[in-house]
Amino acid sequence: MTPNDYKAMVDAALEECFRGAESLPYAGLAGAMRYSLLAGGKRIRPTLVLEFCRVCGGEIESALPVACAIEMLHTYSLIHDDLPCMDDDDLRRGRPTNHVVYGECVATLAGDALQAEAFGTILRSALPDERKARCAAFLADAVGLDGMCGGQYLDMLGEGKELDEQELTDINARKTGALLTAACRMGVAAAGGDDGQLEAAARYGAAIGAAFQIRDDMLDVLGTEQELGKPIGSDREEKKNTYMALYGAEHCAEMVLRLTEAAKEALKGVFADTAFLDALADSMAVRMN
Repeated sequence: MTPNDYKAMVDAALEECFRGAESLPYAGLAGAMRYSLLAGGKRIRPTLVLEFCRVCGGEIESALPVACAIEMLHTYSLIHDDLPCMDDDDLRRGRPTNHVVYGECVATLAGDALQAEAFGTILRSALPDERKARCAAFLADAVGLDGMCGGQYLDMLGEGKELDEQELTDINARKTGALLTAACRMGVAAAGGDDGQLEAAARYGAAIGAAFQIRDDMLDVLGTEQELGKPIGSDREEKKNTYMALYGAEHCAEMVLRLTEAAKEALKGVFADTAFLDALADSMAVRMN
């Protein structure tokens, strides 16, 4: 399998989500959900679910609902991040953001519904009950009080203050890293993997999550709006705490490389076939969008 193969598989499955609602009273809500869910993207998180399932000896098709679920959850977070009360962004993936098209109330509900449907998609899947429960628990841990939502709250509290590296890392480990780590662990869980595999997957996910955020901070300064599909320079304009503001481009690039090597090292001796995951980590370290 290649990243494009996984992306095509996930895109096809997501295309079937929330179909048939045209004649229902809440058709407009379903349309708003699908607008953002099908807006494209690299599908990194579902790809991690599927590949970790494969390297643990599981059937990729059985993990597809789990892969779709984490993309629903990720999409919900993007919709809410873009709201006027959060980052107030008008562009996402080269298109108007959800609230620009559907209004703030519908966009908020679309995010809420996608979060609920993410867990429903896992729990309605054909996986054994124990595996479903583990996947749902990993996702809940990544998103809740000590995960993404907690990280966003800490980020909000940090606005207007100068944070040190540890404070910034604590925030980003929750805001960005937690969901990437969950994707890796959910893939192992979907395959029925063991504790050693779960630990290695978590270490890989945490490392690429940290590298991903640093690269994001770099691209907000060094990238272009055309490449990113969203406005650039907003972090600097809003005086946000970022690794670029703290260290500059050269040191950030070194940090990304160190974290990428740490991610690959975490897999050694645990999984027999790490070529795909190694290459994915390398590609994320130099991504331009």
